[in-house]
Amino acid sequence: MARGPNPNFMAGVPELVILNLLREQEMYGYQIVQAIRTGSSGTLSLAEGVIYPVLHELKQEGALKARRQTVEGRSRVYYKLTAKGQARLTALTSDWSGLTAAIQAMLGGRHARAV
Repeated sequence: MARGPNPNFMAGVPELVILNLLREQEMYGYQIVQAIRTGSSGTLSLAEGVIYPVLHELKQEGALKARRQTVEGRSRVYYKLTAKGQARLTALTSDWSGLTAAIQAMLGGRHARAV
């Protein structure tokens, strides 16, 4: 996923939160959907149709590993962060921190006023 100097940051939110969740533990797709909803107190409600394509792309890029396991008669694919995924998370977190700091500065009135 190529990024320019001003990425469409909302498009990167699912990737960022998925990588962050998988930093802590291995999870399956629906579990990720629920963790995002719960962890954001419902502010972020990303459907499976958003999450699964991101998971597949991250796996294809080598940022995630996947393994299939049958649990209570259901086959689930569990995803785990790789070293490449950890590096990607670090870069995205840095980008997001810079962006949110700039937005906070603008909202707080610490910006140059146009004359």
